[in-house]
Amino acid sequence: MSDFVFMARALELAERGRGHVEPNPLVGAIVVRDGTIVGEGWHEKFGQPHAEIHALRLAGENARDSILYVTLEPCCHFGKTPPCTEAVIRAGVRRVVFAMLDPFHQVSGQGASRLREAGIDVEVGVGEIAARRLNAPYLKRLRSNRPWVHAKWAMTLDGKIATRSGESKWITGEAARAKVHELRGRMDAIVVGKGTLLADNPLLTARPRGPRLATRVVLTATGEGMPNDCQLLKTITDAPVLVITGEQAVSRLNSWQDLGATVIAVPILETGLDLKSALTKLGEIGMTNILVEGGGGTLGRFLEFREIDEVHAFLAPMVVGGTTALGPFSGMGIGRLCDALRLSDRRVEELGEDIYIHGMATGSE
Repeated sequence: MSDFVFMARALELAERGRGHVEPNPLVGAIVVRDGTIVGEGWHEKFGQPHAEIHALRLAGENARDSILYVTLEPCCHFGKTPPCTEAVIRAGVRRVVFAMLDPFHQVSGQGASRLREAGIDVEVGVGEIAARRLNAPYLKRLRSNRPWVHAKWAMTLDGKIATRSGESKWITGEAARAKVHELRGRMDAIVVGKGTLLADNPLLTARPRGPRLATRVVLTATGEGMPNDCQLLKTITDAPVLVITGEQAVSRLNSWQDLGATVIAVPILETGLDLKSALTKLGEIGMTNILVEGGGGTLGRFLEFREIDEVHAFLAPMVVGGTTALGPFSGMGIGRLCDALRLSDRRVEELGEDIYIHGMATGSE
């Protein structure tokens, strides 16, 4: 089999760590000797052994004179675990093939250099496009210090997220709602605006709980009218609550802080909160993936800031009509079709009676 076939298997394994390893990257590895896979593994949980270690342990003595395929450059520094390069060298691997260099400053080509110094043949770039797509959230956070933004909404065939009277429960069925809870369970944060908080009084938790416990985040420029009896505050011992507001509005949220919520201030622009500053704050506290659930004003702001990286749209086979019925995006919107957000790597899936459309924003890979 070719290098690409073996790397495809390593990439498949890496995907199993999603939601468990962040802020670390997703990594898969396989050990091949005489054309046969003798060991495989993936990074299973943050702080635990990396993919290469699992694969080498499974291979045992068969790792000597083998080829190691790994989706990301092996680390060469002491972090939560010892450097993988030294384990590879000790195991007697003769060739290492990895999909891409790790841009993390403590690795970034140094892992490859260490392996070459030890006399190991190193090849870089096999399956790189797929590897970059796999770890797009990790790469964005390293590049910009901002988390990867997933935008989610559910709508009717005519593009409405609620009827003219405001009714929205439930547009989609149980299978689609289960997919949303699965998404929530691997996020670092779930984000809504104050309007959604007031209209829906949501819990914003994953049910059942997933591998990650998301922080519930509310965006409010003014901090005015934030209710103290909402479900977020009543369940604050179950999942953290964070409010991002304007620098002059923090004092209005003293009661929320007294009840256990964290309040972060960011600059205010003419159009509202500075979303890039808000995202940077989330990146600084270690968040890699966030799910923006709306409503229309909040999603519209993320669109205008060009800060949507991945889309999860749920389409229900119903029509409600109405000029005053809300759509998933409000605000200024995009003026020209050539500037519209477009999706690549699209996937369309039937979930019960509903359709799930998933893709990455073109240019975000």
